[in-house]
Amino acid sequence: MTEYQVVGIGNAIVDVISQCDDSFLDHMGIGKGIMQLVERERAETLYAAMNERTQAPGGSVGNTIAGLGNLGLKTAFIGRVRDDALGRFYKAALAAEGTDFPNPPVADADLPTSRSMIFVTPDGERSMNTYLGISAELATPDVPLDVVENTAILFLEGYLFDKDYGKAAFLKAAQGCHRGGGKAGIALSDPFCVDRHRDSFRRLVRDEMDYVIGNQHEWEALYQTDLDSALAQAAQECGLVVCTRSGADVVLIAGETRVEVPVHRVVPVDATGAGDQFAAGFLYGYATGQSLATAGAMGCAAASEVIGHFGARPETDIKALFRARGLI
Repeated sequence: MTEYQVVGIGNAIVDVISQCDDSFLDHMGIGKGIMQLVERERAETLYAAMNERTQAPGGSVGNTIAGLGNLGLKTAFIGRVRDDALGRFYKAALAAEGTDFPNPPVADADLPTSRSMIFVTPDGERSMNTYLGISAELATPDVPLDVVENTAILFLEGYLFDKDYGKAAFLKAAQGCHRGGGKAGIALSDPFCVDRHRDSFRRLVRDEMDYVIGNQHEWEALYQTDLDSALAQAAQECGLVVCTRSGADVVLIAGETRVEVPVHRVVPVDATGAGDQFAAGFLYGYATGQSLATAGAMGCAAASEVIGHFGARPETDIKALFRARGLI
């Protein structure tokens, strides 16, 4: 039986990238430089309009797990794809990266594999149009107990908490992880998602999570108060609290210990994936028994690498970056 260091559960989204100019965006009615959720018909129209498409496996927690694989940890990703061209690509791409994908593509599904159509203009702006498709349908049958019961760390994607069967899947996964002696945690993902499901999020954080990662806006939304009060309350309910604050210091709290880790400011080329790779660096430190300060610094280092280029996944050796900063 395979034992994992980190297992993630999240939206299995294929990033489909194409170059275009501003007139194309105007013609297609695409909002420049933002992410929009689109429905199936709109997704099919945009996909058909893309020239010279390139593809990469994506999704928030998927990007984090890829970062951890890049760092050499044994990882798996639980997600839902259809047995179509993009779904088969997603599974094969994760396998090529060394990450197990235990969920077979679904043959008889009504919805296609999720995809994010990303249009890149000559000025470097990325305009993202995301169709959630089948990945948002993840439910308890998609969570294999032999995987979640055999991981040291479980990492959940808050976006999937939007539906009742997603909530049930997370509960099954967290309880399975705890039965196996592992630690379970979640990324809050989005303040609007938190607003929609605040009571359920609060119960999950208090009753099932060993660690929670969120940004300032997400923590304030969860507790409906200012940041310091929100983090103080979170620290009473959860063993380890992590708060990113854009360019400001990252705050980590475990019990009576509070650490603030400075961020090395860089001019961002593309901020896509910064939070995902912060989580990868932090979880690497967490999984390998580093101090709070070192784990937080690892997260900051990984985030700074990914915002220095286009795309949501590392392009350089993150361990070499850790060594250069004296973290390992």
